[in-house]
Amino acid sequence: MQVKDAAMSPEHRAYLRSLRRKRRNIAAARVLLLVALLLLWEVGANLGWVNPFITSQPSGIVRTIANLYRDGELFRHIGVTVYETVVGFTLGTLLGTAIAVVLWWWEGLAKVLEPYLVVLNSLPKISLGPIIIVWIGSGSAAIIVMALLVSVVVTILGVYSGFAQVHPDRIKLLRSFGASKGQILLKAILPGSIPTVVSALKINVGLSWVGVIVGEFLVSKAGLGYLAVYGGQVFRLNLVMTSVIILAIAAALMYQAVVFLEKLFTRWQQ
Repeated sequence: MQVKDAAMSPEHRAYLRSLRRKRRNIAAARVLLLVALLLLWEVGANLGWVNPFITSQPSGIVRTIANLYRDGELFRHIGVTVYETVVGFTLGTLLGTAIAVVLWWWEGLAKVLEPYLVVLNSLPKISLGPIIIVWIGSGSAAIIVMALLVSVVVTILGVYSGFAQVHPDRIKLLRSFGASKGQILLKAILPGSIPTVVSALKINVGLSWVGVIVGEFLVSKAGLGYLAVYGGQVFRLNLVMTSVIILAIAAALMYQAVVFLEKLFTRWQQ
């Protein structure tokens, strides 16, 4: 590292310092904006600008989190929802990628199934909720299947589209050296589609949370979605907003985990 720094010109070092300073300023601005919004929300509720019974307020959310923690319910509900989301997200990504590989391998099958995949992608998966409950039951399995259905078709279409965008000259070059179809898949298609797979992962983060929360709205007896529904039924809006805030934090952390994986893949490719 010291050798690299010694080889840098003063202009290059100044440019890198300016980039780091810009990133720090952006991070500070984001934190300040969040703090300002929370303060405005709290002050507005205290001064009567908004009705805290309807909109809740940060201090009420903090009290609700403390009460849930004291009762031993906080991490139980968070754990249930995170478990269902991670399982649905993982299964949707793996299954969708595997099906995309099969479609790439058999091009005729892809042409036959393409209109059906488009229809399935446009179909509101929420409408299948009652059917899933009847087929599978009213436990976590139904919620995981809901998350899987929401994300798997998007993954298939996205990853298969990425396979089709791999430069044909790379495939021709491998074929000219006598590479088999499996070798082309491993040496060109999959490595060349990593950005597409990562993009599918980023999309699936949000879709998996949507599927899980919808499932918890319908059948769950635990989880953040259950807390939101229960809070709305008994008019405890602090509980509803607490669930929303925790969901936002959990989804952001999961998205950052995918971003970290993207950086690892990028370094691996280099």
